[in-house]
Amino acid sequence: MRLLDLAAILVCVTAGLAFINARYFKLPASIGVTVGGLVVSLLIFALTAYDVPIARQAIELVRGVQFEDFVFEGVLSFLLFAGALGVNSKALWALRGPVISFALLSTAISIAFVGFVTFYLLRLFGLDVSLVYCLLFGALISPTDPVAVLGMLKRAGVPKRIETLVAGESLFNDGVGVVAFAVLAGVASAAGAGAGEHGPLLSAGGVAAYFAQEALGGLALGLGLGVVGFFGLRLVHDFVTEVLVTLGVVLACTAIASHLHVSAPLAAVAAGLLIGSLSERSPWALSAPERYEGFWHLTDELLNIFLFALLALEVVVVRFSAQSLLLGGLAIPLVLLSRGLSVQLPFSLLGSRHEFPPFTRRLMIWGGLRGAISVALAFTVPAGPERDLFLVMTYVVVVFSIIVQGLTVGRLAERAAGSEGQASQAEPTD
Repeated sequence: MRLLDLAAILVCVTAGLAFINARYFKLPASIGVTVGGLVVSLLIFALTAYDVPIARQAIELVRGVQFEDFVFEGVLSFLLFAGALGVNSKALWALRGPVISFALLSTAISIAFVGFVTFYLLRLFGLDVSLVYCLLFGALISPTDPVAVLGMLKRAGVPKRIETLVAGESLFNDGVGVVAFAVLAGVASAAGAGAGEHGPLLSAGGVAAYFAQEALGGLALGLGLGVVGFFGLRLVHDFVTEVLVTLGVVLACTAIASHLHVSAPLAAVAAGLLIGSLSERSPWALSAPERYEGFWHLTDELLNIFLFALLALEVVVVRFSAQSLLLGGLAIPLVLLSRGLSVQLPFSLLGSRHEFPPFTRRLMIWGGLRGAISVALAFTVPAGPERDLFLVMTYVVVVFSIIVQGLTVGRLAERAAGSEGQASQAEPTD
């Protein structure tokens, strides 16, 4: 099938799911298309059982999409850049300590906790999976993807401090999680190949150097390209050119990062934060600030909807079994518990120096959705029984996260906004 035909079919299916959701169910767009896509996938499974030709063709169609390439070489950098543009850089800088603590410490705690518990859990089921692969599962399931939640937080009117903390943590959490996964994947590959040319990576120093190269190199690349984009926008006063400059920065982040072997997600975040500060400090520098922000908001929404629809449709290429589904169900409370522990510890350490609004902790725990990044990382695990198992477990966790957590976190956000309003009314006035 031609690429044009494949793109046309997928876009039309996504448009149809979005239309049905907007017309009848009125769920948040990303959640609505995910539910609709899962229904379509279940229908395809049912038709496949009756050997219906169109169902087999649909599965082959979805298999023609390289989901992990679509995420990491396609939409992820755009989504992170657009998210970073919308974050107030001054507010984020004021919360730099908590954001860095949550992005680094929380991610490390989550990876270790999920990895070790998964290792012993699989052994209870008679599955001999190495610890490094279990830590790999911990790394792929730890990045949060609260894009839909951020929209709910804004609509609910939660305090800006909560919104900035959740947004900043999620942006850097994604980048750090992807880097940690790359490091652990390199360790797993080196361990499987023996010492040889990969030997240095098996040492603690090799792992630290690889992490520094990916993380710090990605941030340096993003800042460098962000400076180019920042001054490029200041020197022109034309809307189309401004949009092209920012698109060029995002694509350059992705392409150059792949050649330098540094983190493209962190590069996109760094560039987005730097360029986003332009509209805060010098709003007059943009020819049409509202159109510029509207373009990136629309780009973010469209790519996000398409990503979640494709995420749901990819279910048809996953090999399910009763055991893997059971382990996926057990992974749900494990991931929630790890999120609670990984948020609680930084809160305990930061509590004496930073005061957070009510419901901050609960919003960060329950609003830490897992999404397309986790599934894309699971697809990159080397082919074998571990990949099939972790892919199913990841899908179960992600579907629960998007549907159950995504549909209920809005109420928690409204309660947070309400408590803030009551607190402000209770304050004495002059």
